[in-house]
Amino acid sequence: MHEFETHRIRHAELRRAADRERLARAAAGARRAARREETAPLGAPGAEPHTDRPRRHRLPRTA
Repeated sequence: MHEFETHRIRHAELRRAADRERLARAAAGARRAARREETAPLGAPGAEPHTDRPRRHRLPRTA
């Protein structure tokens, strides 16, 4: 019986953690969407601004 109670407690903790993660992802997505709409010109779909620098340094190809 003790193992079953331990399992139920652990299950409840995992569900709460998953709910928190889901909520955090939803909040981050909402912030991204709001940022896109702020930077978009009138009537255009929003896009985050891009920088001129590449995301990673590309090495020249070797022979």
